[in-house]
Order: sequence, then C-alpha cells, then structure tokens
Amino acid sequence: MSLLRLPNLLLSTLLVLCAGIPARATEPANVLHLASLEWLPYVGPGLADDGLAGTIAAAAARQFSYTLRVDYFPWKRAMQTGGGDPDFSGYFPAYYTEERARDCHFSAPMGRSMLGLAYLRSAPLEWERPSDLGGMRIGVVSGYSNGSDFDALARQGKLLLDASPGDAINLRKLLAGRVRAVVIDKWVLRYLLLADPALAPERERIVFHRNLLADLSLHVCFQRTAAGQKLQQQFDAALGHMDIEKIENAYFQDLESRKRTGTR
Repeated sequence: MSLLRLPNLLLSTLLVLCAGIPARATEPANVLHLASLEWLPYVGPGLADDGLAGTIAAAAARQFSYTLRVDYFPWKRAMQTGGGDPDFSGYFPAYYTEERARDCHFSAPMGRSMLGLAYLRSAPLEWERPSDLGGMRIGVVSGYSNGSDFDALARQGKLLLDASPGDAINLRKLLAGRVRAVVIDKWVLRYLLLADPALAPERERIVFHRNLLADLSLHVCFQRTAAGQKLQQQFDAALGHMDIEKIENAYFQDLESRKRTGTR
C-alpha cells in the first residue's frame, strides 16, 4: 500500500466510526420567560435589549445562567398571562401593591418610577394632595396603579378618570384639550416627547408637575409557585450585586445620544 494513501484511508475510517456515534445533544438554555407591555423607554420590542427594565432583568438573569425572553401584550393581558400561563415565569415591570403581592412573588426593586401629572403650560395646574384633583378630568392608562392615595380616591369615585390603552394616547388627549392632566411616569414623558413624531413638535407645550403622585419601585412579579419563588430568590441575589442606578444613567445617556444623532 502506498504511504501516500494512508492519511486518506485513516481519515475515511475515522469518519465511518464517528458516524456511528450519536451527537451529544445541546443542553437547552434556561429561559426566564416574562410577559410585559410596551412601556417606553422601560421596556419595548423595538428597543435595544428590550429597554431599560429589560437590560436590568437580562443582566440579573445572566448571573444565574438564564437568558431573558420577553413577550408583549396589553398590560392587563400581560398580568394575566405572566401570572398564570405555565409557559411563563412572571411579568414585569410591575409596581408593588398589596393586592398583587397576594398573587405573586415580588422581586427586589429593579428600578424606580417617578409618577406625576403632565399638564399644558398654557393652563397651569396647582395641587398639593390628590384630593385637590377632584372634578378635573384626568387621563390614566387602563390597568395601571397610580399611587396608593390616588388609587384609593379613584376606587371611592372621587376622581374623574379618562382611561386609555397607553401614555401616548393620553398625551394626545391632553394636547387636544380632552383632559386637564394625565398621570405619567417622568422618564416615559421625557422619552415620548423626544421620540414620538406626533408629540415631539409639541414638547414645549407640556410640563411635568413638580409634585409627585408616587415614587414607586419596579419589580418582576414571579408566579406564585415553588418554581416562581426559586427564580425570585435567584433574581434577588443577582440584583444585590448590581449597581442599578449606574445602569439607568448609562442607558438614558446613550438614549439621548442616539436620538440626537438619529442612530438606533
């Protein structure tokens, strides 16, 4: 046998032998599957890393070898799906309420939401307590919690509320004079007035009131199961090693820069 044929013969033999060995199956990645809504810039399918809250959740999940997957729904459906569908682990980003705490395992805070009232500069708004808002038509997003005092007055029928599916719609109502003010997160307002083509030209007309309705922590609401509780404990341990404020500042700085330069 020619020595020149030996390498090819050995290679052929090895290929035949290897063909009989079953391939080692790739282990599926652990997935933290959460339901959410489009709530820019905190979370959204068109944002890098699913938005600010998505960035924080993904960074925490990586610390215990999970990857984040987010599916988007209207908020009420996101709560129902994330809270009960066995294919999901929970939903986010959620404000803490005692009612929700009875139905899920809340994570440690993964950020904060400064909730207040936006109004027209041409129609100054003066108020100190939510009870001062009685008689005014206030735009709210259906299904949102708006601070304990505001929510209590709403349940008692002492506030005149105009509900809609999202913040951008409420701001359009405000500009059209259909509501006196709208309840909105400070960062959401800033983002929409920067990024929404219909709202950006009107941004000088809208003001965020100095008084806050609430300064609320944001959480993942894990399903109230043994698996959900284990994920919540792992997630909380990961958050304990993270500088969330630093992540927030970097995210918004990058966002502002991208909007100024027109990049995505």
